[in-house]
Amino acid sequence: MKELERDGGKVGGTKEKDQNWIPRIIKKRVCTTFVEDSFSSNGALCQCGGVREVHDSMATGDYFGAAIVTQWESRQHSSECPTDAFGELEFAGAGRRHSHFLRLSCDTPPQIIYTLMTAHWGLPSPNLVVSVVGGEGHGKINTWVRDVLRNGLVRAAQSTGAWILTGGLREGVSCCVGEAVRDHAAAAPALSQKQVIAVGVAPWGLVHNRQQLVNTQGSFPARYYVQKTSRDSFCLDNNCQAFLLVDDGSVGQRGGEAAFRANLEDYISHQRTGIWVPVFTYSISYLKATPWLVLAGSGLAADLISELRGNLSSVPLSPSSLPAEGESTQGFSTELRDRVRDKVRKHFPSEAELERLVDSVSPFFSFGIYHCTEDALFVCSASKRVCSTASECTEELKLAVAWNRVDIAKTELFNGDIQWKYEDLEDSMTDALINDKPQFVRLFCENGLNILDYLTNRRLESLYSSLSDSCLAYTLLQKHLAERQALAGSLPMLSHDRLLLLQVSRLLWDLLGDVCQPFYYRPLDLDPNSSTRRTLKCLYRDQRCLSPWAALFIWAILQNRREMAVYFWEMAGESVLSALGGCKMLRELSKLESETENKLAMKDLAQMFENLAHDVFGECYQNSENRAFTLLIRKSPVWGGATCLQMATAADARLFFSHDGVQSLLSQIWWGDMERTTEVWKLVLTFFLPPFLYTNLIRFRSVLWSFSSNSKRPFIVSRWRQFWFAPVTSFLGNVLMYFLFLCLFAYVLLVNFKPPPPDGPTTLEFVLYFWVFTLVCEEIRQTFFIGSAFILQRMRNYIHDVWNKCDLTAITLFTLGLCCRMFPWSYEFGRAVMAIDFMVFTLRLIHIFAIHKQLGPKIIIVGKMMKDVFFFLFFLAVWLMAYGVANQALLYSYDPRPNWIFRRVFYRPYLHIFGQIPIHEMDGKQDMRYDASRIEAGEEPCVSTYANWLVVILLVIYLLFTNIVLVNLLIAMFSYTFSKVQERSDTYWKFQRYNLIVEYHSRPCLAPPFIIISHLNLFIKRHIRRISSVKRKHFVLELRSREASRLNTWEAIQKENLLSAQNKRQRETDTSRLKRTSIKVDSVLKQLSEMRDHDRRLRVLETEVSNDPVL
Repeated sequence: MKELERDGGKVGGTKEKDQNWIPRIIKKRVCTTFVEDSFSSNGALCQCGGVREVHDSMATGDYFGAAIVTQWESRQHSSECPTDAFGELEFAGAGRRHSHFLRLSCDTPPQIIYTLMTAHWGLPSPNLVVSVVGGEGHGKINTWVRDVLRNGLVRAAQSTGAWILTGGLREGVSCCVGEAVRDHAAAAPALSQKQVIAVGVAPWGLVHNRQQLVNTQGSFPARYYVQKTSRDSFCLDNNCQAFLLVDDGSVGQRGGEAAFRANLEDYISHQRTGIWVPVFTYSISYLKATPWLVLAGSGLAADLISELRGNLSSVPLSPSSLPAEGESTQGFSTELRDRVRDKVRKHFPSEAELERLVDSVSPFFSFGIYHCTEDALFVCSASKRVCSTASECTEELKLAVAWNRVDIAKTELFNGDIQWKYEDLEDSMTDALINDKPQFVRLFCENGLNILDYLTNRRLESLYSSLSDSCLAYTLLQKHLAERQALAGSLPMLSHDRLLLLQVSRLLWDLLGDVCQPFYYRPLDLDPNSSTRRTLKCLYRDQRCLSPWAALFIWAILQNRREMAVYFWEMAGESVLSALGGCKMLRELSKLESETENKLAMKDLAQMFENLAHDVFGECYQNSENRAFTLLIRKSPVWGGATCLQMATAADARLFFSHDGVQSLLSQIWWGDMERTTEVWKLVLTFFLPPFLYTNLIRFRSVLWSFSSNSKRPFIVSRWRQFWFAPVTSFLGNVLMYFLFLCLFAYVLLVNFKPPPPDGPTTLEFVLYFWVFTLVCEEIRQTFFIGSAFILQRMRNYIHDVWNKCDLTAITLFTLGLCCRMFPWSYEFGRAVMAIDFMVFTLRLIHIFAIHKQLGPKIIIVGKMMKDVFFFLFFLAVWLMAYGVANQALLYSYDPRPNWIFRRVFYRPYLHIFGQIPIHEMDGKQDMRYDASRIEAGEEPCVSTYANWLVVILLVIYLLFTNIVLVNLLIAMFSYTFSKVQERSDTYWKFQRYNLIVEYHSRPCLAPPFIIISHLNLFIKRHIRRISSVKRKHFVLELRSREASRLNTWEAIQKENLLSAQNKRQRETDTSRLKRTSIKVDSVLKQLSEMRDHDRRLRVLETEVSNDPVL
């Protein structure tokens, strides 16, 4: 065994190499004594089944030994030698799938074969082993037996991840089982975790064309041809994944594999890979201590066993007739023995040793009988009964988890009869989490498992270490682990199972950005800027996870496990924020996912969580408006101090922002303490005449929901602050001053743009420079003084915004133009740059339309249309180049000037689209000669008239495609974009409106150029006097523990109300009603089947009573 493991480690490269260890360990059997078969002609056949020619000289030359032997036996008359048939098998004409095969001696230890199959052949370890016996030969199999195999055995085995051991030959039931496994494998999902492995255990001497498999060096693969066979041999079944060809030295004889098969099944049943592996035999036509499941009605021994169990067990017998416990049928009474003899004679009328068969029926009374009318999932139920008598409840629970049979667990294990402890459920809970079985997770949590005790930081790390290699999160975590190992330098390299919470925290930081503080830094006792070496001490591992449900929710989200994530979301607190956080992470993961199917699944799940956040908040808003507003802006300790609005912005949750409750809060913040119905002209008038503040021109609402300071201020100061601190006032002031800035810029550029010093610049131009300087100061404040992230992250966030890019471009162009206009040699260039810069500043004005409900969505439409035009230009450029080059070549035979070539190839064809066509060039009447020297001197070359007719044809084709096809394509693209955005214009506008409100809420109340005063005031307040901002509480609110607990409880109640309403609506759907009706019909059919069974037993009882002479 050690040699197998040592040599097996070499099998990692090509399959042909480093497999010479197999013949050294695994042997075959060869007949060494020729025992003449008396029934063969001329004594040419040995009792082993082989002819004399295939025996070596030693076997045929031992006349003395052969003379005293009357019966050939494998152990005495055959010897072992290295096997010569192993490797992979390819069935000709049956696809490219290869099967493993091995010729082995019947005395081979089963542990060697099991290790070979699992460790080297890559077969998954089984949760169940079904051994199908009986039904050999060329006899016809009943149709209903085929259906039972297809719909019952294989389907149930597939749900448990089983191995099905068959004869492996194309005969009888073995062939039917192989076909059923093939059909279910084709219908099952490609990524199904539960696979049914069909393993063929066949006698080597019965395999047809077995010489095709012989190769002392191994076959990779051996090509095998399936042919029609005689009655003495059978071809291999191409539906088996592995073949164990047991060799006992015989040829054409059955039974040599039975002992090895029993030993293998017994060995597998004792493999404890977390659970006990059940093995039972499925009889269709007595292994060592193996439970049996008999298919009644399939003929021969199966019918006999079924009838003995069904009829005799229902007949009343005297106490003396029944065998005592531990006794055999030798102790049967004459009455019972006579009845058994009658049943045996009925099924085996030609059997000579009848009494011997009667003595062999004692084990049959412990067999399980399966009728074709029972539930198709009989395998799992039968195996449950086997486990109930063979293991403790904990083993049964692990088995139910491995088979994913939550129905059995509910009815048999969690029915109230067993008091489960935390220790009993701990391992099964881990198994259910790792293998994505949310129903079991829910069942365990409802029946005694305390999630607070279960989820420690150590176990959370082990859950992340168990991620699948194909999971995107696993790849990202390994990337962070590799980076940490590279930075550690002298630290030892950590393996896959040493993933720390630090890597998880880094991954979540990459996905969530600066919307929240880093996760798990509190148990790690780290700051964002601290060293990572301290976490190697792992002192935090035995501590409880602070928010176990949220941690499991994030763990499920990173693996894109839909049902598991939904359950953890239901159990976690802060439902709205958790749903938005899941939406954010899934959308970020979908951008990194390369598999299209996984990408779509992530986007779909992200949209589902956004819908859940929208629905739960709607339920909250309907119940209490003020609490719903608090819910949107409260800081969450679980999600790193993030708020719902911040998370929704990061997740691009436009549907969430379209909710009336969110918009109501935004409108309240936008207008400040003023009434929302205030007219714009009143704001403009008060803006220029501030004394109107203290009149009734503008009405201020009574503040019932506010986070203003409790300090009492005079009426004059408080009213002044109420007006100027409102975002709408800041927006109005910035718009008015921006128009004034554009007017000043245009006047300077058109009228007052003097030559370089000493003649200029003028006073107004210096005012313009100072104005732009205040704009630069505001952009610096937005970049470096807003947000809590690192400086680099703040810069990324700033550049990410489109309008900030526009501001940066405008400021850069203005600085370039200002520098160039100061020097005579670059004055004109500086003026041109200033002119372009004025266009950029003017286009920046489009941003103010975002607040308008009708014009706001049009900005989105224009942006998307610009993308359409960008792709459209590729099509147009192809036609322009094709026509332009051909037109230039046909009209002008020689013109070496690059600027004119470029103009005629691209510019003129572009003008042709709009109708500017030079007719005189195409309709020239004579071909004038050209002078190369004069053309190179700058004169216009003559037009060639040789192929001007072809130019006209090309022009017609060009205009046909550009003016009709391409232009209409562009119109259709614009129409599609417009309709797509317009149907969701309200959603787009509300999301834009939020960004605009946040921007002007954070801006100083004074507009440029007076904003420099506000900047100085803010610097003194924040960095000298250390006074916190009052306006910040409008979007971020930190609640005390008691208030936060009350809010969480209220939110959880609203979530439960929503889920209850959704479940009620789901139950009322036609699909649910049909499902409930189907369950009821199945229950009625089951009861009818039981009634028929009782009637049958009653009739048998009546018959026995009527035939009893005593009665």
